[in-house]
Amino acid sequence: MNSETDVIVIGGGPSGSTVATLIAQKGYRVELYEREHFPRFHIGESLIPYTYDVLDRLGMLRKMKSSHFTKKHSVQFVSQQGKLSEPFYFGDFEPHQRSQTWQVRRSEFDHLMLDNAREHGVNVHEGARVLDVLFDGDRAVGVRVVPEGQPERTVHAKVVIDAAGQSAMLIDRFRMREWDPVLKKAAIWTYWKGAYRDTGRDEGPTIVLQTAGKKGWFWYIPLHDDIVSVGVVAAYDYLFQNRPSKELEAIYFEEVDRCPGLQPRIAGATRCDIFRAQKEYSYRARQVAGNGWVMVGDAFGFLDPLYSSGVLLALTSGSMAADSVCEALKAGDTSEARLRSWEKPYIQGMERMRKLVCAFYDGLNFGKLVRRNPEKKGLITDVLIGNLFKDEVDDLWPLIDELQAEEAAQKNSEAFSMA
Repeated sequence: MNSETDVIVIGGGPSGSTVATLIAQKGYRVELYEREHFPRFHIGESLIPYTYDVLDRLGMLRKMKSSHFTKKHSVQFVSQQGKLSEPFYFGDFEPHQRSQTWQVRRSEFDHLMLDNAREHGVNVHEGARVLDVLFDGDRAVGVRVVPEGQPERTVHAKVVIDAAGQSAMLIDRFRMREWDPVLKKAAIWTYWKGAYRDTGRDEGPTIVLQTAGKKGWFWYIPLHDDIVSVGVVAAYDYLFQNRPSKELEAIYFEEVDRCPGLQPRIAGATRCDIFRAQKEYSYRARQVAGNGWVMVGDAFGFLDPLYSSGVLLALTSGSMAADSVCEALKAGDTSEARLRSWEKPYIQGMERMRKLVCAFYDGLNFGKLVRRNPEKKGLITDVLIGNLFKDEVDDLWPLIDELQAEEAAQKNSEAFSMA
């Protein structure tokens, strides 16, 4: 069985539903194949404010505003001693509707996004297993797919978009996956009912809590139904290789014991889910597209859970890729040069977030950074809200380097005097 369409999207997560919806809005035929049935579990619950503009383009804002998702107005940091920082309120530095965002259950959010794609004309196939991407020479020309309950078929398209998350098809086919040499992290997480949360504007912030010795950190994300997502992130070697015989639960609670800022928050709570883990997840492909094919979201690369950039990068890559694909289809030119037109600005934004992530793992103290440079607090907040695609953000790096160099020199001096 053979058929033809304009665009095939593999995967129905946030990047896939975004790129499919925006292309379909331009009148192109889009077939989306998703292996699972939604709703399905996924980690990555926290949205940051700069998802707003893409959600607006998708026609999702009304649904989000009427949802029961927890409203998020800020991010806070807790030191290894348990000291809580002043909140970084998004609205204080960008008084815009986007300054309030949401903490979401991804099973529900992703389902809303996929249904929204259907409403905009995307032909969505759930339970459909893509077996292979077909090529004519170096050009992608379609897929072999087994729709649920149907025989295998071949579907041809002018562009094939891989949005299949970390189980992506093209990045490994072309051997383009490059593991991050620095961010070799891992995570263990679970969910708690009845954990502590503030009220009003402070009910739903993402809280980043450091563990003793800054060996790792916990995320603390308040969701609806009185549920809080709580996970620990640290170097893979530290979490797992040094404790090979221990169960996830034992490792998790050892890290809870090292986090005085977290202990009182979950003291009266009840764990309401299993423990899950993800290991060594930071990678990136060498390029975003080729002749007739594109990769978006986690199919292209994943950075780190710190600062909750995952859904932002998924939506942004989907949006930028959709614009590139539509321009290519309009011009009748789906060459690599055309389809990679969005690569440079996207990589620049991703790299800016990576620099801030690496600075945190190198011991960046946001409180000290703000106290030394109060006039830059708005710029720091810009990065935390996901405003990564403007050159002014680069003014932060010399300030961060200077602070960290001074702290390193002070530590060396203290160590020398003790010796």
